[in-house]
Amino acid sequence: MKLLYIVRHAKSSWDFPELSDHERPLLEKGKKRTRKMIEFLKSKKAKPDIIISSSALRARETAGYFAIGLGLNQEDVIIDPTLYHADYERVFDLFIDLSDQNNAVMLVGHNPAFTNFVNLFLVPPIDWLPTSAVVCLSFDTNHWDEIKSSGYEVKFVAYPKLIAD
Repeated sequence: MKLLYIVRHAKSSWDFPELSDHERPLLEKGKKRTRKMIEFLKSKKAKPDIIISSSALRARETAGYFAIGLGLNQEDVIIDPTLYHADYERVFDLFIDLSDQNNAVMLVGHNPAFTNFVNLFLVPPIDWLPTSAVVCLSFDTNHWDEIKSSGYEVKFVAYPKLIAD
């Protein structure tokens, strides 16, 4: 069995027009919501083996918060620049060379790719994956490169507004 946590980056700031989209930092509100999601994941005993993040600052910061909060080392966070402008097919491509020694993987990235990706598994589909949202999928395989064709189960879809304070 393989576990996949799909995380949309936390809420980011538009307050710095001189910064490129790639370099937008997180808002304090985004950090707070991410801490809330970390506590939720800890209650579910979530512990990814690695985190693969987009290279955008807001995604890297989000990945860093999850890594620290879930007890991973910074070297367990892999930055993949192709996730920044990915489509859902590129998300699938990540699994081709992923080591099967990793049983639980967290991806941190962006919409619309992440909404389109999770909607391949969600019934009914969602309109938009909110910031700091986490979707957990379990796949009936021992090989990451087989998840596209394996059976699966949606473990949960969670985001800050769904979780009580």
